[in-house]
Amino acid sequence: MLQLRNITGLLLLFTVIIIAPFCSKNNTVNPPPPPPPPPPPAANTFTNPLLSGSDPWVIKKDEFYYYTHTLGNRVAIWKTKTMSKLNSAPITTIFSAAPGTPNSSNVWAPELHFLDGKWYVYYTAGSGPDDTQRMWVLENSNADPLAGTWVDKGRMFTTDADFWSIDGTVLEYNSNKYFLWSGRPNIAVQNQNIYIAKMTNAFTLEAPTIMITKPELSWETNGGPVNEGPQIIKNSGGKVFMVYSASGCWTDDYALGMLTLKDGGNPLLPADWTKNAQPVFAKQPSNNAFGPGHNAFFKSPNGTEDWIIYHANTNAGGGCGAARNIRIQKINWNTDGTPNLGIPVKTGTAVTIPAGE
Repeated sequence: MLQLRNITGLLLLFTVIIIAPFCSKNNTVNPPPPPPPPPPPAANTFTNPLLSGSDPWVIKKDEFYYYTHTLGNRVAIWKTKTMSKLNSAPITTIFSAAPGTPNSSNVWAPELHFLDGKWYVYYTAGSGPDDTQRMWVLENSNADPLAGTWVDKGRMFTTDADFWSIDGTVLEYNSNKYFLWSGRPNIAVQNQNIYIAKMTNAFTLEAPTIMITKPELSWETNGGPVNEGPQIIKNSGGKVFMVYSASGCWTDDYALGMLTLKDGGNPLLPADWTKNAQPVFAKQPSNNAFGPGHNAFFKSPNGTEDWIIYHANTNAGGGCGAARNIRIQKINWNTDGTPNLGIPVKTGTAVTIPAGE
């Protein structure tokens, strides 16, 4: 009998050993799921175009970029830390003129500048007819251009050149400020030249007005003789280059030309500027770039790279309309210190983001 009880006890013990693991709350047969994988690394490329638009301008102050382009009836600013993500930046309208005023129509090519501790917007506008187009300026003393009050400071003009004018920008050089723009002295003639005048302050010009370039080379006269959209870029040594748009924007041959100011030169002396014989940036049909022009320049977030921003059409025959779009790409410098803008990068191609983004 004792032997039978021992056998029975052993059978019970064996049953407990076999069954116990299956009753345990810490079931090792079905372990808990693994933690989710880490998110993928941030994308380090982008593709052009960034957004629809024309006549782009951008300025970097502190850690932010402030961007604007032609909207036709108002001035608005995009604010972002990353130019490669411009299309997701918030937009703030800062100015729209009252209907029927001399600056209420055809609001073109605004530029935002920070001068003497204040913000200024230079823009083109008129009352409607093309012959009323003139340069205008707004002022804001707030540290943030999206805050404070924008004050209309009136027209930017000189008494000796009070005629059709567009595309104003600023050159700071040797402790002086100069205003550059495209003008047409005879409204009956298409010929657009680029002029310069010294600034007595951020909203006042003084005579004389000097013409520093006119369309005279074959690639500057496609569709009509045009020099417009002057833009300043300086190399690391401070040498000044003025890049401008040439030929009619309504043609596929709209392109960028360049003037170089001689070392120690006087910006008001045409002889101190030298024009490149060939365009420095032109159409690239195989890259879906027709009529590339009206550019601006900016630095990468860490300040080590120079970039160009410009508009172009993706297809031939796009003209000066709504089909234009905004693109950016890195530029380089030649061994002689001149900027090398390269060729327009193909749309849809992966481009490495600006250094420091």
